[in-house]
Amino acid sequence: KKACETVGMISKIFTFPATASQEEVLTLIERLNKDPEIDGILLQLPLPPYMDAQRMTRAIAPEKDVDGFHPLNAGRLLTGEEGFIPCTPAGILELLRRSKVTIDGQHCVIVGRSHIVGKPMAVLMLRENATVTIAHSHTKNLEDLCKQADILIVAMGKPKKITADYIKKGATVIDVGMHRMADGKLCGDVDFASVDGIASAITPVPGGVGPMTIAMLVNNCGISWMRKRA
Repeated sequence: KKACETVGMISKIFTFPATASQEEVLTLIERLNKDPEIDGILLQLPLPPYMDAQRMTRAIAPEKDVDGFHPLNAGRLLTGEEGFIPCTPAGILELLRRSKVTIDGQHCVIVGRSHIVGKPMAVLMLRENATVTIAHSHTKNLEDLCKQADILIVAMGKPKKITADYIKKGATVIDVGMHRMADGKLCGDVDFASVDGIASAITPVPGGVGPMTIAMLVNNCGISWMRKRA
């Protein structure tokens, strides 16, 4: 909400009680789909376990799917057609570009294969002519694989899992994870203190990928507004 206000956008927050039915949420989504004053719809995940997240995501009109999760937008990303790019991968790419990190010809290792980060991130890096490897929970010799990366993007959901032993000297490290520790402090999937000084650049947690994700969400809303009026 604060980010929207900063750029002059109006945001509306719709909250439901824990007892709300799936049909109630779908009814609201359909109403927002038809509202010409609404340019973007964001469904806050995760949903309660009794709700079908895939069905909810598909219910959002693709032209208002500013999260970029609708199957139509996912397909357009693969084919290079106009659509919405998921905010976290888009934010990471923008961060790399603005930091003048060379992507073309570099080996990018992505740890994590989610629909939200890992898979779309791989597509974006391929479009930038990187050589891409995706690692996941069944990957063998993860440490050795990560050490080959010129650019290492970590979204595995394990606090401080990636230490200095996983990093090649001079690599660029992007930490997508966010966890709250017992002492209340936030950390990522990368052990920042261990990796700092070995990597040529590393994103902090908090204050790294998170703000870029928000910025890309606002950007997607602006794109939606402009497309409707083109």
